Amino acid sequence: MSVPLILTLLAGGATFIGALLGVLGQKPSNRVLAFSLGFAAGIMLLISLMEMLPAALHTPGMFPLLGYGMFMVGLLGYFALDRCLPHAHPQDLMDHAPRPRNLRRTAILLTLGISLHNFPEGIATFVTASSNLELGFGIALAVALHNIPEGLAVAGPVYAATNSKRKALFWAGLSGCAEIFGGILAWLILGSMVSPVVMAAIMAAVAGIMVALSVDELMPLAKEIDPANNPSYGVLCGMSVMGLSLTALQSAGIG
Repeated sequence: MSVPLILTLLAGGATFIGALLGVLGQKPSNRVLAFSLGFAAGIMLLISLMEMLPAALHTPGMFPLLGYGMFMVGLLGYFALDRCLPHAHPQDLMDHAPRPRNLRRTAILLTLGISLHNFPEGIATFVTASSNLELGFGIALAVALHNIPEGLAVAGPVYAATNSKRKALFWAGLSGCAEIFGGILAWLILGSMVSPVVMAAIMAAVAGIMVALSVDELMPLAKEIDPANNPSYGVLCGMSVMGLSLTALQSAGIG
């Protein structure tokens, strides 16, 4: 259980990298940020649809209806939380700093919004790494890649409005901690739920969450940051690199 927790910690900690870039004024180009978001979405989509969901469906004792049902629970549950709870999206503030008098409300809403996305990502990283360490590394990489722009999206506006590096790092770090809490919660729950069918059901739900995250958050944000380029290029690169990596690892294991 220690390795999945470490991966979750490292993935969530990548938010601080983006926060540091935001307060140090060394923001990467929009093209690089958009490509990294698309790349992360490609990794998540491939692992979710080609690895996690099939593995869950082929688990002994798992009924296809249950597997697909849990996938839809994760998919629709993500959209329901995203629509029902009041929060702000990173793309809303990428180019607009809040006024000082509205800073607290803006910071709270944006931190809540990113935390809503980070919390299930922490669960996804831990669950995936617990079932398959190779896939866990892929998910951790994808999560870390898109956490950097998210940390930047929180820290940049806060720092511009307050000129306080401490406040900027605090709010960005708070959103990153939600990912770590998600991993810890998964560890506490899965410590007593060791049934393969239970693990498969959770994996199917996590696959749905990651598909929704990729389609609803990462790809639109990539297009918002860099409208001149197609985010599909990053998505295809992410899928290709992850697919080749998994093939190489599996071939090495067989050999």
